[in-house]
Amino acid sequence: MSAPATPPGKATPPGTATPPGTGTPSGNGTRPSSAALSPAPPVAMVVFGASGDLTARKILPALARLADRGVLDNGFTIIGVARTEWSDQEFRDQVAAATPDAGPRWRELTSRFAYITGEYDHPNTFDLLKSRLAEADRVDGTAGNRLYYLATIPSVFGLVAGALAKHGCSGPGEGGSFARLVVEKPFGRDLDSALTLNQQLHGAFDESQIYRIDHYMGKETVQNVLALRFANAIFEPIWNRRYVEQVQVTVAESIGVEHRGGFYETAGALRDIVQNHVMQVLALTLMEAPTSTDPDRVRDEKVKLLRAIDIPTPDEAVDKSVRGQYLAGTVDDQAVVGYRQEPDVAADSQIETYLALRLRVENWRWAGVPVYVRTGKRLPARVTEVALTFRQVPFLLFDRRTSRDLRPNSLILRIQPDEGVSLEFGAKVPGERFHLRSVAMDFSYAEEFAGSDAADGYERLLHDAMVGDATLFIRSDEVEQAWRIVDPYLVAWSEPGAGLHFYPAGTWGPHMADLLVERSGDEWRNPEIDLHLPGRPTPLTQ
Repeated sequence: MSAPATPPGKATPPGTATPPGTGTPSGNGTRPSSAALSPAPPVAMVVFGASGDLTARKILPALARLADRGVLDNGFTIIGVARTEWSDQEFRDQVAAATPDAGPRWRELTSRFAYITGEYDHPNTFDLLKSRLAEADRVDGTAGNRLYYLATIPSVFGLVAGALAKHGCSGPGEGGSFARLVVEKPFGRDLDSALTLNQQLHGAFDESQIYRIDHYMGKETVQNVLALRFANAIFEPIWNRRYVEQVQVTVAESIGVEHRGGFYETAGALRDIVQNHVMQVLALTLMEAPTSTDPDRVRDEKVKLLRAIDIPTPDEAVDKSVRGQYLAGTVDDQAVVGYRQEPDVAADSQIETYLALRLRVENWRWAGVPVYVRTGKRLPARVTEVALTFRQVPFLLFDRRTSRDLRPNSLILRIQPDEGVSLEFGAKVPGERFHLRSVAMDFSYAEEFAGSDAADGYERLLHDAMVGDATLFIRSDEVEQAWRIVDPYLVAWSEPGAGLHFYPAGTWGPHMADLLVERSGDEWRNPEIDLHLPGRPTPLTQ
């Protein structure tokens, strides 16, 4: 739902620009295809934390791809800001090292990139930044437009935002149309810190200027949830409690914490995955239809859904959750160590690497439908999916022997890595004997759109921030409501003796997680039952 952009090389005249932080759909109300992103306007992009890992691994490669696809304007440049002592040329060398496969268009743009060494709250840093921005407007044609990207550690988000406002950098430059602030997650560590951070950001920038980025929202399959639900009449009548028996969201990783042990000791699965990625996917899957594709109309419905999720008391939170931590085991035929043996992890760590929740949505559409969420590291497979399981037929004509391989109908939204959608239903097995089993009709992005030039998550979101489309970014009330949902679990787990269950690496989590769903007569849908693995219903094409 990207907004039409200013033609390359031309600044939007003052008074006719899209208001900062808002975006409008293209003329027909739809987002351009990912292979034809609209050109971005001229802009000076200031990256705080420019010498960090996130900038090198994600931001710069995404920008390089946008440049080589002709999306970035001639009036685009980057000004890096960090504590690392680099010259302009050393920064450009680092950019080149981070984007070795970039084409000539990107290399041409990088020749003008600048770098500032300085503290994030020191006046000299921002005096020099103002000077560099004025020079970029004058020499590089950035037209007074500003995009500030906070790729720093979260503890300085508010500090940097406040310093930008204090030194007169929170608005566009002379003749400019916008100044926007892109904030990386995590957006706080709990509800109180999220409220404090939002207060700090709002003291420096208007909410319409703030773009809270979550790369999950840039994934094609996450966005396709909207298309699946609201562009297909066959799904709307059954997308409710009358037909859906349960909803499951699984975010599974086969890797451990890798080199992030120190970070994980301060986060855990709830803060790292559930509060952001899971809540966003859940909101898109279960929300009501927005009245239009206007960014705020979409985000209004997401917030309404989050507000409908029951917030437990700390005592209820204990009963509705299972925390786990992986032990040594085997993943992909490789022996791996337990979490407590990972680098930078405490020998008696109580941090969860696995989490299962049972949620309840209290609205007309979903009342009484259990929503199960789980995420974990060192599970048997890397897979993210949303599964809607439908109710059984009211009366099954066929006896148990005939239908023993028949499972409930399911609609599976596969977000990664095998992106696509599957519909599972019952069919007769060919042969003289009448025997039923579950089969699957499968849609695969890789097969259907082979050769398409799809933008990845960071490409999509960086482009949208430049053109002012906030649809896929997180609004302050979304952040706060997501924390209200998960905060009771943090409170409950802070008590001495809070339960922590262990599971061998390479399994689907602790046994207590199975009991969490079995209490309601349900069971987990283990994504190892995949179209390409033994045990999954055979596609009709086979």
